[in-house]
Amino acid sequence: MKALIVDDEQSIRDALGRKLRREGFEVVLCADGLEGLRAFHAERPDVIILDIVMPGGMDGLTVCQRIREVADTPIMMLSAQAIKEEDVIEGLNAGADEYLIKPIRLNEFVARISALLRRSQLVVSETEQVYSDGYLSVDLHRRHVHVGGRKVHLTPTEFKLLAMLLENAGRVVPQRDLLEQVWGREYIDDVYYPRVYISQLRRKIERDPANPLYILTEHRIGYRFEKQAPAPPR
Repeated sequence: MKALIVDDEQSIRDALGRKLRREGFEVVLCADGLEGLRAFHAERPDVIILDIVMPGGMDGLTVCQRIREVADTPIMMLSAQAIKEEDVIEGLNAGADEYLIKPIRLNEFVARISALLRRSQLVVSETEQVYSDGYLSVDLHRRHVHVGGRKVHLTPTEFKLLAMLLENAGRVVPQRDLLEQVWGREYIDDVYYPRVYISQLRRKIERDPANPLYILTEHRIGYRFEKQAPAPPR
């Protein structure tokens, strides 16, 4: 596996790079956003670690947006401040899959990188690989999502979340199960993750995100995907 680390602090780049090399990764290190974007196109990494704040006119969020225009590569953002829900939403809008706050604990960093890579490798059940009702179409095997005939981009985490809900359609999936199955056991205490990601997913697939039809909230329990009747032929 190849990891691209983009951070303007050399001490952080070197520490994260050494840790990942010990875990068997090939590592590419970059000091700013433009260099990181060029390295992404040249090296085609399996996972990307991006600092949010970097000099040179191209911050981590911009790099993330540019990468998301062409690839679904898992992306972890590094933040020097406590994460607020608004920060997560901003990162999700840019296409990030994960956040980690500095100072970074190296063992946690590796655990979360491993969990992020697992999320990107979706295993599809044989029961139902395609859902379509005329408005929303989801092909789990090909990882394609169309809304109103238009292809919609989902990050690896968003897609795995949708896939889990769809494979359990009609049944409530408890929040704890979502955290463990989508994010990993390392995230059991990150209770705000499902709420933020569900909100983002609704904005992408629902006709009216404020009044969802597909992804319903079961208060204090979890979430349920509700299939819709196919639109009648014209």
